[in-house]
Amino acid sequence: MSSVTATSTTSDPARPAAPRTRPRTDWRLRFAALSLIWGFSFLLIKVGTQGYAPFQVTLGRLAFGTAVLAVAMAVRREGLPRGVRTWGHLAVAGFLLNALPFSLFAFAELTIPSTLAGICNATSPLWGMALSLVALSEDRPTRVRVAGLGVGFLGVLTVLGAWQGFEGLDARGTALALLASLSYPVGWIYVRRTLAGSSHSNLSLTGGQLLLATLQLAVVTPLFTTLPTAFAVGPLLAVAALGTLGTGFAVLVQYGLVAEVGPTTGQMVTYFVPVIAAAAGIVLLGETLTWSTPVGAVIVLAGAALTQVRPRKTE
Repeated sequence: MSSVTATSTTSDPARPAAPRTRPRTDWRLRFAALSLIWGFSFLLIKVGTQGYAPFQVTLGRLAFGTAVLAVAMAVRREGLPRGVRTWGHLAVAGFLLNALPFSLFAFAELTIPSTLAGICNATSPLWGMALSLVALSEDRPTRVRVAGLGVGFLGVLTVLGAWQGFEGLDARGTALALLASLSYPVGWIYVRRTLAGSSHSNLSLTGGQLLLATLQLAVVTPLFTTLPTAFAVGPLLAVAALGTLGTGFAVLVQYGLVAEVGPTTGQMVTYFVPVIAAAAGIVLLGETLTWSTPVGAVIVLAGAALTQVRPRKTE
């Protein structure tokens, strides 16, 4: 989600690309499907937390997502990565890119609308831009990108209603959602610095990453939750859809998109996710928005787009 997924590392151009094969479906249709899946993920999180504790929602999501990746790896006859060092890096990546942000979003949506969570998720490129200027020497700041960073955070303040003193805002839930969106670029930067150029395939690495994230939640969840006295069917189906579609299937679709059209176009799905999340929350959950939320979201997306502008290479 997040953005891309958000849940994978395929957007890194330094990583080996998947073999190019003739796609069965036009990339635009897959792009639209990925946008819908990730946009509806925030609604599914909200429904899931209506029947289960946030850690339980995250554990179920990761378990279903890992199962999808396991099937894909079996079909393609790919094994899990080897090497203690690789598994150590994957454990950190699984925490930063999956276990932590998924849990934070689940806790956030206990008190904030799914629409606001989706908009907070759109701030990931802004956090990524700010962090990459410090952590990645190859990312040189330009006036346009720095301006985009400023515009984007102005949009965040608009969404939060800063001029009203953040009146009516659930500060804790919003902070958790923003921390979740921050966790993604921290994880991406970590992966670029530790796993870029790995001989293992993206599918193999992400399969191992999701497996370790699932194990992390399997340890944490029993410590902080108790088994539900009744298993609510609706929320359970939401968690199953969140894992199989929003985590597992979405990763596979993103692989194909990045391999075919490149990471820049593939990352543009980020700009459609909050729009779909807002529409789903309003239409299906009856959530309401003040005028500042959609206006601020547009400003956030505009700023995020500017941060992705790369300087033209000169001959």
